[in-house]
Amino acid sequence: MSMDVDHPALLALLVFCLLPLVARTLSGTAVPALLAVPRDGFSRALDVGLKTAGVVAIAALVLGLAGLHLTSQTVERVGSGAHLVLLFDRSASMDNTFADRQPGQGEESKSAAAKRLVTDFLARRPRDRMGVAAFSTSPMPVLPLTDHHHAVAAAVAAIDRPGLALTDVGRGLVLAFSTFDRDGTGAARAVLLVSDGAAVIDLRVQAALRDAVKRSPVRIYWLFLRTAGSAGIFDKPRAPGEDTPQAMPERHLNLFLASLGVPYRAFEAGSPQAVADAIAEIDRQETAPLTYLERIPRRNLARPAYGIAALAMALLLLARLAERGLGARPASRAQAAAKAAAHDTAQFGKAA
Repeated sequence: MSMDVDHPALLALLVFCLLPLVARTLSGTAVPALLAVPRDGFSRALDVGLKTAGVVAIAALVLGLAGLHLTSQTVERVGSGAHLVLLFDRSASMDNTFADRQPGQGEESKSAAAKRLVTDFLARRPRDRMGVAAFSTSPMPVLPLTDHHHAVAAAVAAIDRPGLALTDVGRGLVLAFSTFDRDGTGAARAVLLVSDGAAVIDLRVQAALRDAVKRSPVRIYWLFLRTAGSAGIFDKPRAPGEDTPQAMPERHLNLFLASLGVPYRAFEAGSPQAVADAIAEIDRQETAPLTYLERIPRRNLARPAYGIAALAMALLLLARLAERGLGARPASRAQAAAKAAAHDTAQFGKAA
């Protein structure tokens, strides 16, 4: 990371840094023969320090006015993990518990349980690059791929807000897959779908999903938060006529994802503990070597420069005040001596 300024022309003012070196920083003295005074190391060090403070004050002010800053740069990092997109279902049913009722005293909604456990998952994977997306009536981009996990944690913390009505999981998956379009690092890629249900995926959306995984292959994990008494993703139809996407959307979404030709695994969880076990298994599987580029933003140094200038000027001000205080004492003694001499003269005149 290198330094630069916004207004290079102002750097010409740095020539004024020579002023403290050639100008007298302290006032003169009435003592005529300072050369006769013994060499004082402390006084010389104090003189050098005050001149240095003057140079620093002027230089810091000029650099602050010129807009001193550290330039942005891109740094290559190496770790282990994956590029992972968290895709959350934000339909209204996620606000209920696994028992399909509003959370009561000591109970957790499915979205709250997912938030808590995914937050723990983030803490165990500090080197992953993660993005966040959501879907309900329509897909909602939340956060692109980033290695700033405080931003990811903030996005995950918002997933238990009240949800909407529908579950457009197809377009949500299209959004999650498109997150990798600008990711040219070649790192392992995965999508973690967290949902308590599914819906019929339009044929055009199915075609878009197949095209997306051909262009950018990913591993897919589906964490299905099963509500008590609802159909599961592995359930078999009781009658041939029931085996349709409209009658069993979860089963057919599972079959569709398995047919995409990319690594896919589904986890069915009917309790917070089952969700924790599923996330732990995903954590164990996503540990591939990872190389990524981190962009470090520009850092403004004008404010620290002004702070240094203020400290240097405060030091000079203290030195000036101390000088005035020391100079007042000899003057007071001289005035007292003059008064005494005048008094003696008056007394001598009276005696005469």
